[in-house]
Amino acid sequence: MSVSTCLWYVDEAEKAANFYVSLIPNSKVGRITRYPSDNREASVGGVLTVEFKLNGQAFFGLNGGEPAQYTHAMSVSVVCEDQAEVDRIWDALLDGGEAVQCGWIKDRWGVNWQIIPKVLNEAIGSSDRAAAQRAFQAMMTMVKIDAAAIEKALRGE
Repeated sequence: MSVSTCLWYVDEAEKAANFYVSLIPNSKVGRITRYPSDNREASVGGVLTVEFKLNGQAFFGLNGGEPAQYTHAMSVSVVCEDQAEVDRIWDALLDGGEAVQCGWIKDRWGVNWQIIPKVLNEAIGSSDRAAAQRAFQAMMTMVKIDAAAIEKALRGE
């Protein structure tokens, strides 16, 4: 048995998979399947699916031929070690994408991502509930998460 998340694209699943793999360490593109016969949306031999892993997490891109709308009910969450990693991934996803809020960003294909520094999860999960609340309130004012500002909020500064 295997479990993966399927991401729907009109016709750029392979391009998207290669892009994502270039952003996330320890990632790779796997098997690519092609349309076996004429299809109203794709030519014979055109890419149907692309299997890929992002730091070990299995995904599969499907070229469905028609636009599909993603909602915020599903997102790819990336917890980054530091601000430099947040900035690198955020900036790459923003190229053709759209910044949302609280670390959420929509890439050029409409896939929703959460790009957050590790310190945010630690802060919100703190046993010091007042500090966790300050960190949460600071996050609510941000678009891209600022790790240093979260740390300051955690300390009460």
